[in-house]
Amino acid sequence: MTAKIIDGKEIAHKVRKNIAKEVEILKAKKITPGLAVILVGNNQASRAYVTMKEKACKELGMYSLLLEYPEDLGQDELLSKIEELNQDKSIHGILVQLPLPKQINEMAVIEAISPEKDVDGFHPINIGRMMTGQDAFYPCTPYGIMVMLEHIGYDVAGKHAVIVGRSNIVGKPSGQLFLNKNATVTYCHSRTTDLAYHTKQADILVAAVGIRNLITAEHVKPGAVVIDVGMNRDDEGKLCGDVDFDAVKNIASYITPVPKGVGPMTITMLLFNTLKSAKKIHEKELQALNC
Repeated sequence: MTAKIIDGKEIAHKVRKNIAKEVEILKAKKITPGLAVILVGNNQASRAYVTMKEKACKELGMYSLLLEYPEDLGQDELLSKIEELNQDKSIHGILVQLPLPKQINEMAVIEAISPEKDVDGFHPINIGRMMTGQDAFYPCTPYGIMVMLEHIGYDVAGKHAVIVGRSNIVGKPSGQLFLNKNATVTYCHSRTTDLAYHTKQADILVAAVGIRNLITAEHVKPGAVVIDVGMNRDDEGKLCGDVDFDAVKNIASYITPVPKGVGPMTITMLLFNTLKSAKKIHEKELQALNC
């Protein structure tokens, strides 16, 4: 058996085409979805991500605002800027690029963003809405995983999803979204004993820990769907994931590559959430125009 590749780049392209069409419709009604991105310091990985987000926004016809600050920015100044953006009617999504410098409390920053503009899906109110099955902005990477599975026609209901990793950004919300779709969910992490015992029971295995080649052939049940969220570098400096791709592709039924797997979906779902926010914020105007 050789696994089918889940091409995140191709799926992202299809989703973005639909987003672009909706943006065009909104702009014809004098509404331009706007995303503000705040970058503090000069972390090169963060800068690269921000550049990709800015480029994607412009390609889809959205308004993109990039606010850059030095490493020594004070927390109060950042919170003040977020409050200003909360009130800015041209901005529908606010994203503060993580990680932040040590003098700034990340949770205080996340909680300062209006839940209605929290397109990253990290605010406790959106997390709570997601946990209780309500409409919410879902964290972009977990949401992207669910959309990928929808695009290959894979129904997760009744399946056993094993999540390796328990971060607030990927691991925990991924498990919750699977649970919301009626999967049975197991979380594994650094304190899990006999990791392979748990992962070999997975119909869907999500690896999201940031350890190169952590998941090998011995961890995977034949026919499982393997989703690799890891972003690491090999000895030659090339991007690679948490999964030993060459070994696992001969056991799994579907597998995501790194790069061109989950990564393109993350930014795509950020744009989707920004569009969704614009439609919700201008809901009354749009209803009046459609009357």
